[in-house]
Amino acid sequence: MKPLLRLTNVTKRFGGLIAVNEVSFSADEGGITGIIGPNGAGKTTLFNLLTGNYAPDGGDILFRDVSLVGRKPHEIVALGVARTFQSIRLFSSMSVLENALAGRHCRMRAGLLSSMFGSAAQRREERAAVERAVRELEFTGLAEFLNDKAGSLSYGNRRLLEIARALASDPILIALDEPAGSMNQPETEVLVRLIRAVRDRGISVMLIEHDMGLVMQVCEKLIVLEYGIKIAEGSPAEIRGNPRVIEAYLGQD
Repeated sequence: MKPLLRLTNVTKRFGGLIAVNEVSFSADEGGITGIIGPNGAGKTTLFNLLTGNYAPDGGDILFRDVSLVGRKPHEIVALGVARTFQSIRLFSSMSVLENALAGRHCRMRAGLLSSMFGSAAQRREERAAVERAVRELEFTGLAEFLNDKAGSLSYGNRRLLEIARALASDPILIALDEPAGSMNQPETEVLVRLIRAVRDRGISVMLIEHDMGLVMQVCEKLIVLEYGIKIAEGSPAEIRGNPRVIEAYLGQD
């Protein structure tokens, strides 16, 4: 595997607080990379830097050797980086299909006039978008809820719908921010299988997660943050026995 994403000395400050402090690492193409660390370690801030929600104060982020620094979120999605959020962000009053379609719009090219007059090209593109959204709902196990309101789904299925929406954007890399948060054990087992299936499609995965059982099952590489600083990097086996990681999570006697 070769690096798909490279972060070099990435730093983000909020006033006097350094949320991410000169963090450097790479994520492999076709791999599953986990970002772990105690609460307040800077994990979600790192994702926000990756996806253009924040601009770094220093360093660089390269995706397939293209810098993401200074690009807007919709530009980064168009390059092939999709994400889900720690707090679920769905259009609750819209249907499950409409939510999945929202992820596809970044790949649609019909202009305003084509949409207004319903040109043949626009209708073909719309049909193709619906077909792709349906395929992603089938892939995530949500096809039976196609016409239901997103807000009526169970908590676990709302999480899966966020993943389906991200997949509809045709990503090269998908960033999952605590996808197993508040899930029960059966829902987590479904998620584990889904993450592996996403990887098997050739889509690289990066995830933030507090569920260490899930992390150790699915991740091939782990990055550990503490107070915005990278304190360890390696395979799950290497991280599991790292004294500094153990200290960060459990404290020192």
